[in-house]
Amino acid sequence: MPVLPIVRLGHPALRTPAEPLPAGRLEEAATQRLIDDMIETMRAADGVGLAAPQVGTGWQLFVYEAVDAARPGEGIPLRVVVNPMLVPDGHELVYDWEGCLSIPDLRGLVPRHPAVRVRALDRAGNPLDYLAEGFEARIVQHEFDHLNGVVFLDRMRDFQSLAFYEEWERYLVEPGAAPGGARPE
Repeated sequence: MPVLPIVRLGHPALRTPAEPLPAGRLEEAATQRLIDDMIETMRAADGVGLAAPQVGTGWQLFVYEAVDAARPGEGIPLRVVVNPMLVPDGHELVYDWEGCLSIPDLRGLVPRHPAVRVRALDRAGNPLDYLAEGFEARIVQHEFDHLNGVVFLDRMRDFQSLAFYEEWERYLVEPGAAPGGARPE
């Protein structure tokens, strides 16, 4: 499985809303190969999520996973999410640090809902309906934004928190903090 090039901010794919993936295309070998390549690309980049527009594909599709090597069996298992709809669980917003593989080396405080209901399809076309909470909810909302041409910078309310990754790690992150310690998404 090849590692795909990840497009960076400025590439039109990041600002173009993605189209729903046609149901008949999901089972095609090329689509399944794209999903496998996206998973490999996300892992190779030490990310926790990757949306199809980030690899230049205009479909409503993203993958995510957060593995904690220090605690096997914990973390967020791999998910493939196709044609998602998100519904916030409540009106509260929580600020936490985010980064993005398409905006390398930058992090900022972004408000997100602490929980969202996800309705979508999995890679086999089976319906998904689950509540994502905490860090998983943040990842899902970040990747969902990519499907709508939105990047985390658009969600920031104050750019004073914007920092390069090394400086963020040195001066801003609290020791032992999670999930803020995860590599950019």
